[in-house]
Amino acid sequence: QVQLVESGGGSVQAGGSLRISCAASGRTDSIYAVAWFRQAPGKEREFVSGILWSGENTYYADFLRGRFTISKDDAKNTVFLQMNSLKIEDTAVYYCAFQRASNTNFGSWGQGTAVTVSS
Repeated sequence: QVQLVESGGGSVQAGGSLRISCAASGRTDSIYAVAWFRQAPGKEREFVSGILWSGENTYYADFLRGRFTISKDDAKNTVFLQMNSLKIEDTAVYYCAFQRASNTNFGSWGQGTAVTVSS
């Protein structure tokens, strides 16, 4: 199985930056893609960004408007989300999950890392 652990969240002032991480372990060779999702209290979970495990393609939600960047480290077992120009609307718990293949459900959700953006 694949295990995912998110880290790097915290509190930041609006306009600031955070870099959160999704560390994958276990059978990482079975990963097709990893994606970040977020959920604020009382709101529906939404897709934020995704990356193919190969690193060849990345995907972003339209609402990011160029503020976030997803990447993988050289070891190919950790996915990062660099979040710049943070807005209070970005406040949420951020989760990562993975797909075993295209058009499959995401699974092995991590524990989440909380991001709080204040004015």
